[in-house]
Amino acid sequence: MVTNGDHLEDSLSGIPTSPVTLRRIATNGIHANVATAGTGPPVVLLHGFPHTWQLWREVIGPLAEHHRVIAPDLRGFGASTRAVDGYDAGTLAADIDGILDALGEPTAAVVAIDASVSAATLLALRRPDRIRRLVVMESLLGSLPGAEGFLAAGPPWWFGFHAVPGLAETVLTGHEAQYIDWFLHAGTLGRGVPPEIRDAFVDAHTGTDALRCAFSFYRALPTSARQIADAVAHGGLAMPTLAIGAHPVGATLARQLRPVASDLTGHLIPDCGHIIPLDRPSELLDLLVPFLAPPHQI
Repeated sequence: MVTNGDHLEDSLSGIPTSPVTLRRIATNGIHANVATAGTGPPVVLLHGFPHTWQLWREVIGPLAEHHRVIAPDLRGFGASTRAVDGYDAGTLAADIDGILDALGEPTAAVVAIDASVSAATLLALRRPDRIRRLVVMESLLGSLPGAEGFLAAGPPWWFGFHAVPGLAETVLTGHEAQYIDWFLHAGTLGRGVPPEIRDAFVDAHTGTDALRCAFSFYRALPTSARQIADAVAHGGLAMPTLAIGAHPVGATLARQLRPVASDLTGHLIPDCGHIIPLDRPSELLDLLVPFLAPPHQI
């Protein structure tokens, strides 16, 4: 079920404007808040932590010139249902599958970053008939080989902090803005993000329950890793796949995907922080536009 909602104008940083419509879509036992814009072959944009759909505000306009852009708040994030559970990759993938069903889109390209990469990849592995092209950025992919160098000194410190049930949300309640600001500063190599997007991210992660939902993704990582490993054991990625790296993940994700994806392109964006869509949106669009274009537009 789709419920039409607010209409926004996407007009940040001088990038061409495109009307953005926010919808409530019933999917897989939740209601997802979904931003849509444009017409044409659909492209799903999936955010990470600590983001919402507004991570993509600076690329939606250009993509919407030739595509129907579909950018949901993930389960538990932003204005989507703060579900009790379901933060593993398999459930998140089913959420996206249901959004495409509700919007009447039999196939789509998927672009994912950070916390959504496992779900996007698992959806592509399970539904190769539905996912035409896959773009993944700045994440590790379960426990697949290839990340040993990145993990030589251990995983990023916040993985363990977020993974302990009840701890991080108890410690951080009342200090959400300072915590989110650290990630936004580090994720753009100190350059920061537009104030209105920063405020939206802080608002979306304020309160104990909002934090619990965001951290539930980390608590489900062992389950997600098993789901990825099982799916890979039964087949790889046949669709064209683009792995984009920056700082700090770099080429690690491409190395993990190399044995799994039969049509893989890897690309590194120099002098770019982890939050690629906000730190280097023009460079990202230079990669996305030709990769996502239908053959007759190339």
